[in-house]
Amino acid sequence: MKLIAGLGNIGEKYCFTRHNAGFMVIDKWALEKDLTFKEDKNLKSMITKFEDKILIKPVTYMNLSGEAVIAVMNYYKIDIKDILIIYDDISIDLGRLRFRKSGSDGGHNGIKSIIKHLGRNDFARLKIGIGPQPPIPSENYVLQNFTKEQTEILKPTLAKAVNAVECYLTDGIEKAQNIFN
Repeated sequence: MKLIAGLGNIGEKYCFTRHNAGFMVIDKWALEKDLTFKEDKNLKSMITKFEDKILIKPVTYMNLSGEAVIAVMNYYKIDIKDILIIYDDISIDLGRLRFRKSGSDGGHNGIKSIIKHLGRNDFARLKIGIGPQPPIPSENYVLQNFTKEQTEILKPTLAKAVNAVECYLTDGIEKAQNIFN
């Protein structure tokens, strides 16, 4: 069983914000597969399944994402090597993707929460570029909606990210890194 978690903040207010890039990838993939999410309060997630994959969107808000990830991992007995976390990254330009096998939280509170709850940082990630950040606090920037111009760049990026996730699942992270980083 594989767990693919897209990070974001739940609710209409945050729907098109930069911080919801992870949700957007998961939503696009689910739409292509004609999947429907259902909330599981015990697992603190919006969840859908197909084949041997579980897709989640934590309903804990970004800063507590680790609560949902660990709940799903424990319930379904998913090993850390079988998870992929998809999230926004302000240090990567909009339109770019980057896979990583492990690493620090890089100042991202959702990843910080996941590392805290898992007790380790060696899980696969797909970062969705939302940068460059203008000279405003990062908390303000990530909670703003994408501009119209940025949305035009984002649309093909989301499609590319879905292809990247499928490549990762089929061929592994090294090949996905070589193709999509």
